[in-house]
Formats: sequence, structure tokens, C-alpha cells
Amino acid sequence: MSDIPFLAASQLAKKIRDKEISSVELTQLYIDRIEKYDDAINAVVVRLFEQGLADAKNADALMARGHSLGPLHGVPMTMKESYNIADTPSTWGIEAFRDNVFTEDGVSAKRFRAIGAHFIGKTNVPVNLGDFQSYNPIYGTTGNPWDLERTPGGSSGGSAAALAAGLTGLEVGSDIGGSIRNPAHYCGVYGLKPTFGVIPWQGHDLLPNSPAPDLSVVGPLARSAEDIELAFTAMAGATGRASKGWQLHLPQTSLRNLQGLKVALWATDEQAPVTKETEDRVYQIGEVLKALGATVSADARPDFDIERANRNYLSLLSSVMGAGDNNEAFAKTTGHVAQLDPADNSRSATTMRGRVMSHRDWVRANNFRERLRFAWDEFFSEWDIVVCPQMATDAFPHDHRPFAERTIAVDGVDRDYMEQVFWAGLAINSYLPSTVFPSGLSAQGLPIGLQAIGAPFNDYLTIEFSRLLTQEVGGFEIPPNFA
Repeated sequence: MSDIPFLAASQLAKKIRDKEISSVELTQLYIDRIEKYDDAINAVVVRLFEQGLADAKNADALMARGHSLGPLHGVPMTMKESYNIADTPSTWGIEAFRDNVFTEDGVSAKRFRAIGAHFIGKTNVPVNLGDFQSYNPIYGTTGNPWDLERTPGGSSGGSAAALAAGLTGLEVGSDIGGSIRNPAHYCGVYGLKPTFGVIPWQGHDLLPNSPAPDLSVVGPLARSAEDIELAFTAMAGATGRASKGWQLHLPQTSLRNLQGLKVALWATDEQAPVTKETEDRVYQIGEVLKALGATVSADARPDFDIERANRNYLSLLSSVMGAGDNNEAFAKTTGHVAQLDPADNSRSATTMRGRVMSHRDWVRANNFRERLRFAWDEFFSEWDIVVCPQMATDAFPHDHRPFAERTIAVDGVDRDYMEQVFWAGLAINSYLPSTVFPSGLSAQGLPIGLQAIGAPFNDYLTIEFSRLLTQEVGGFEIPPNFA
């Protein structure tokens, strides 16, 4: 049974179908692991064990009668704390929202139940989902299963940590500045930032009926690319009023091997230099791809001013992060943002505090973004995938100082903490899909994940590329202390 907690969710579902394990047994196994390991990690901060076991018992009863709810029948999973599950808190780590409880499941929770999954808990986040770390005054700090003194990433840090430690079958997160992808990178799992608007935001609300903010998306994290595809398919598609007017028809991929694929490598950039080891890993992937018959370029780039594109992303990001003043409580408690010095105009401080633009300035920024999107369209008419870093380094030690005081050491040089959000912004700002996949460990024994960015709505291509590539370079590995 030692390998079962680390199997892909699709493999777990098959074991349930084949009667190799019952849903109750699997659910109890994950509960036992949470009780054994999670005091140290602090990933699963809302626990739904009693209800989870009841749902598992019902799944087994249905299976005994020959009924299946779908491809995840009987599989226990967790969700990021910011998702709405009936009768559970959705606080986003904000103290004033400690008692914020939704009375029904959100859209994503309903969609996972519809294909047979059930929930055993919710996982930790940073305050207002705004950090590369996951700590807050309600639930405390989450550690990385590869090294508990280091960050698991954020804002979906609890999600990735729970997957890596074998505490759950599947997870979901959200991403506006890499919040699905940087935890996937730091913890050695897979994560998809989907094309903007493909998965409904509803059900990932701090306040009821909140509109989807610009830039931000929700999407899955998993221990395999196959699970990413399964979960993405379940989550995607219109809901509510939108479902009356449109249906989603994403292009499927015919990719069966990597021969003939055209891949651009973006290994580092002066806007956000990465460690030499990370840069080299991108080039190593390029060599693997060449050996498999892919066309690879280290120089191909979309035709736009990279520095200006990054500034545009930071402006739009800052506006979203600073606009969360839905009510007096939220305005007063935008987490760590409040502790920044108002006079501090550094990039870190400005981005995390959020400098709200006028509508006129937002329209101008959006018009420039549209030009970026057309440039990407032209680029992807020739190239299939961009492989690039997700973050500047592997997982860094916990650092809870005010944002303006934080730096990231990149090969011994202290860099601005928020500078590395550049890599998230490549896909976010132009609404592109990006799948982060494990590429192996660093010299420190920590995971290095890389991004596969594709053209708009080519989500399935980025997922399948990641699946095929990790067959060659290895995929998820079990952290040594949690086997």
C-alpha cells in the first residue's frame, strides 16, 4: 500500500473500479496520512474527514450496485481554501473573513462531485492569495515537503504540498501571478494555468456573486499530466448566464510524439535572470527534444518589446491586487499589503500593494495587451510551444518580512522579490495556457519545474507536451521523508 497515496487520481479511480481498494479504504488512508504527517507540513488546514468518509461509503454502495458517477468515482481530493465547499470557511487567509462560510458548493466543487470525487479537506493559502509563500494569521505557515524550512509556493502552496506529500488524490488552485505554477515548480508536481475564461471563476469567491477579475484563472494541480487533462476537462465550460449563449469547443491535440514539434526555448531574461542551473535545465530539455526529432530554437521570440510588455503586466496586476475593496472589512484587511510603507515605490511594494489605475489608464494598458496578444498569435503560427522557467530559483527559505525588505538570491546576487513574476506574466498577461511540469531535481535536491506555454485555447497541447516530455525526463518524485 506504500505507493498508493502517490498514484495519479486516474490510477486510484481504476483501482476502485477493479475492486483492488474501496473508496472508504482509500479515504481512510489519506486521512491517516494527514493525521500522521500534516502537523509538520500544515497543508490541509480545513478537515472534512467525517463527511469525506460518508461520501466514500456512498461511493462504495453505488459501485456495489453497478453504478459509476464518472472517471473519479470514489477518489478523495482536497481543494484550495479559497474555493467554495458547502459549510466550510473561505477566508483567503484574511482575518476579518475568519467566519466567512458559504452554504453551497461552488461550480468547480459541483463539477468534481459530478464525476465521482469527494472532499476530505481544504488547503492553505497566503493572505489575500498574494504571495510566493503560504502563511496567514488564521492557519499559520505551510512548509515544503522537500524541505519544511522552505516555501511550498503560493498562493496554491497548500495544494502543491498536499499532493507532493501524498495527502490527497487531486487538487485545484488559482493563478494571477503564478499561483498554480510556482507551487507546482517548488513541490515537483504538475499545474495548469488555463487560457483565460475557459474555466468559470464562480465558486472561487470571497464574496458572493463576485465577477471574475482581470488576469486571474482557476485550474488543476496533480501528480500526473493525465490527471491535469482529466481535471481540466471536468472544470472547463460555461456556467450560469454564459451557458445560455456559448459552449466551449477547445481544439483537441493530435500530438502522439514530439517529433516535428517546433519548440522555442526562453531560458533566462535580463528582466528576471534565473539561476545558471535553471537556465541549463531549459537547454537540457532542448537537447532531449532535438534527440526526439523536434525543431528547437533558443532565439525565437514574439515580436514585441519585452521590457514594456513586463511593465504592462505589472501595471494590470497591481491594479487588480489593489482593487479588492468590495467592502469596508476587505479594504481594511488586504493582508500583508497593509504593512507596506505607503512611501515605498519599489516594484515589490507597488505590485503587492496594488496601484489602482484610472479606467482611462486601464483601457490604454488593455489596448497594448491586445497588441501583445496579436504578436503571440503571429509567433504561434510558426512555433508550437515555449519552454521557459517558472521562477528564478528552486524553493527558497521562509521569509515573512515586509515585502519591501525581501529579496531572492539568484546565484549569490540579491534580486527584487517580485522581479521573478516576469515568468508568470508571459502567459498571464496575454491569456495564454501554460502547464508546469517536473524536470528533475536541483543540486540541492529540490524540484525544478518548467513551463510549457502554448497558443490561446491550446491547453490540451501544453498538457500533452508535458506528458510526453516527462516520459523522457521523469515526472513526479516522492519527497524522501514522506514515502
